[in-house]
Amino acid sequence: MKRAAAKHLIERYYHQLTEGCGNESCSNSWCASSAGFSRMDNNAAAVKALELYKVNAKLCDPHPSKKGTASTYLESGALGNSACSDRRTNHKDVHSVRDNFRDISYLTEEKVYEILDACGEKEDYSPLIRVIGRVFSSAEGLVQSFRRSKPHTKEELKSLQGKDEDKDEDEKEAASSATAMEEDSPTSSSSRLGEGSSGGNDVQKLAPDEVSVDIEAVRRVYQRLLSSDKIEAAFLNALVYLSPNVECDLTYHNVYSRDPNYLNLFVIVMENSNLHSPEYLEIALPQFCKAMSKLPLAAQAKLARLWSRYSAEQIRRMMETFQQLITFKVISNEFSSRNLVNDDDAVVAATKCLKIVYYANVLGGDLDTEHNEDEDEEPIPESSELTLQELLGEERRNKKGPRVDPLETELGVRTNDCRRPLIPFEEFVNEPLNEVLEMDKDYTFFKVETENKFSFMTCPFVLNAVTKNLGLYYDNRIRMYSERRITVLYSLVQGQQLNPYLRLKVRRDHIIDDALVRLEMIAMENPADLKKQLYVEFEGEQGVDEGGVSKEFFQLVVEEIFNPDIGMFTYDEHTRLFWFNSSSFENEGQYTLIGIVLGLAIYNNCILDVHFPMVVYRKLMGKKGTFRDLADANPVLQQSLKELLEYEGSVEEDMMITFQISQTDPFGNRLTYDLRENGDRIPVTNANRKDFVALYSEYILNKSVEKQFKAFRRGFHMVTNESPLKYLFRPEEIELLICGSRNLDFQALEETTEYDGGYNKDSRIIKEFWETLHSFSEEQKRLFLQFTTGTDRAPVGGLGKLKMIIAKNGQDTDRLPTSHTCFNVLLLPEYSNKDKLRERLLKAITYAKGFGML
Repeated sequence: MKRAAAKHLIERYYHQLTEGCGNESCSNSWCASSAGFSRMDNNAAAVKALELYKVNAKLCDPHPSKKGTASTYLESGALGNSACSDRRTNHKDVHSVRDNFRDISYLTEEKVYEILDACGEKEDYSPLIRVIGRVFSSAEGLVQSFRRSKPHTKEELKSLQGKDEDKDEDEKEAASSATAMEEDSPTSSSSRLGEGSSGGNDVQKLAPDEVSVDIEAVRRVYQRLLSSDKIEAAFLNALVYLSPNVECDLTYHNVYSRDPNYLNLFVIVMENSNLHSPEYLEIALPQFCKAMSKLPLAAQAKLARLWSRYSAEQIRRMMETFQQLITFKVISNEFSSRNLVNDDDAVVAATKCLKIVYYANVLGGDLDTEHNEDEDEEPIPESSELTLQELLGEERRNKKGPRVDPLETELGVRTNDCRRPLIPFEEFVNEPLNEVLEMDKDYTFFKVETENKFSFMTCPFVLNAVTKNLGLYYDNRIRMYSERRITVLYSLVQGQQLNPYLRLKVRRDHIIDDALVRLEMIAMENPADLKKQLYVEFEGEQGVDEGGVSKEFFQLVVEEIFNPDIGMFTYDEHTRLFWFNSSSFENEGQYTLIGIVLGLAIYNNCILDVHFPMVVYRKLMGKKGTFRDLADANPVLQQSLKELLEYEGSVEEDMMITFQISQTDPFGNRLTYDLRENGDRIPVTNANRKDFVALYSEYILNKSVEKQFKAFRRGFHMVTNESPLKYLFRPEEIELLICGSRNLDFQALEETTEYDGGYNKDSRIIKEFWETLHSFSEEQKRLFLQFTTGTDRAPVGGLGKLKMIIAKNGQDTDRLPTSHTCFNVLLLPEYSNKDKLRERLLKAITYAKGFGML
């Protein structure tokens, strides 16, 4: 006998032993429906099924109540022996069974309403509760429920049977079938079920984002049933029973690969709009999340594609369900450095499930997957120390740059491809989780990539910018220490001079010449040195760089570079933003050096006073500029092009424009450019105006500045190419990282400031100091920040994250206040009155320049 026939017989024996034939009067001693049958576990049933097959034991025909519920019985009468001695039942028995609905192993919308009506007539809903408990606690029952009706044609069925017979080539049927059944539990046997159930078909071909479950029917059923507390309790209890079995199926039995319809289970459960209620949060939802987190990558991707077609409200409901669980677990536990939130299975599982919803949110949003920047033609040069690193066992990780999320790869989409998600990205951030996350430990798990330790940095959407910035800080610092260690070892082996820092000695009056020449030499000779800790020294000044000198260095460099007189960037008075000068006389190397400066600022945790439109950060992250980016880069041009697109008259006759455009460069010269070949001969019409707008935008934002931007990006990547920057941050967060927050909340600064040297928040001078500072103008407040911290911008997270210290610097005196910008310390004498304090402080912040030793 061929393998398929043997397999079907063994499966029938197996189902007879585990489920029975459905006839309560069955006399077959090897049938679960017989009165004297002793229940056995799945492994024992699989072994016994093999033995019964070998001895050609009795096989029951399926009882009428059992037909259509399992493929095991589709071939009844064709194979094996029939051995139920008494299959006759009277009408009274049938009605009794029907009244209790004991024969229902799966549900359809019609069946639910039938049971609901019957229960309503008797005002007894216990039969419905039992059915829900039975079906919703069984994976195989739930997988078969609420199928879309789409039966196969006879020709399709014949074709499928033919394919099945072609596979029967050897006599290895017994062992393989028994092995397969030993691996299966009752909840995982859905791969063999369903051809006869509710009109669905396991073998029907589905689109990548399509499932065989009727989602609208599921929603209607939930809407009718969840209004009753008793019925809702049945859903709750069933989910508690179901989830561990599903987790086991997915972990050990590889059930999804055998039956993709297994995904129906998760679709149906997630339609329950009460999942986020308190009753579910304690046990049911955490267990279900653990099961769902075990889904293979292909299944997660299919769920994301399916949910991407949902409305924003439905995506938000699912997002809030998982967020509620994370918040509940975080608040109800006391997490610390010894009890890490990373070790909480429920929080980790909910975060993994939230990732599926996050990518559904991305896929369902406004996507732009086409306009991508070309990769750098020349690879960024490796360090000349690489060979030594390999010899010392210090070979770099991630040589090709930061990692990419596997689900992102499977879906073929990136977060940066999404212009506008269905719901804002900010809603996925969980603040209570961010507060208890030990970022140093989490970063370690992120770098080590062990299977038994989860890092929330692999799900950056749940982290706020402050937490991600801390992770980036650890990455940068560890890389600096690694470079320092390698340099020490290198000096010992090669006998060269020890140089563990990126040292820049500059003159204030020639800061651009000194800095850029030095950086250019380093970039050519050994780019790895750019990843060392920056140490700046101003010639003729005594300041030691513990961070504050570097801050002022970057401030001065940026002021010089973006000076319109130099001509590297143009300045738009209307938007107050800078853009690359397409007619600049500077060579590409200068732009590369500016990119290096920008990268160094991030790498050394310094904030820059840079004013770029958002499209620059999108381009740095790999996306080209399009018409939509003109809104902030060149709003006047964007408005003109928008009016062109919306013009209702004849564009060709009324406007008389062609595919040749003209510009005036910063030096007053008129330049023309053909958007198409012979563009001056091609009129813009109503039919081709969209092409004109797209090509115009492409020229302004990409082609006209291609050389300058590529050089700029190359310099930026020289410093950040091995950083998780692209993995963690979106373009708007990159801007925040580089430029800091523009919102200066001095009330938050007052609340977080610490005091030293005898001062406290109730000291007279401290109260007068804050009253004076709050009375300053916006410009004076920025000068104060510049004086105290080295920059006039707030860090990521606002001024509340600054941790400023005000220390006592003697009694009343005529001396001015001083500061340690490296440590954000203000040294304030105890002035005798408020007026004197104001006068001394204003003079200090207005005329402060240069560093000395205190």
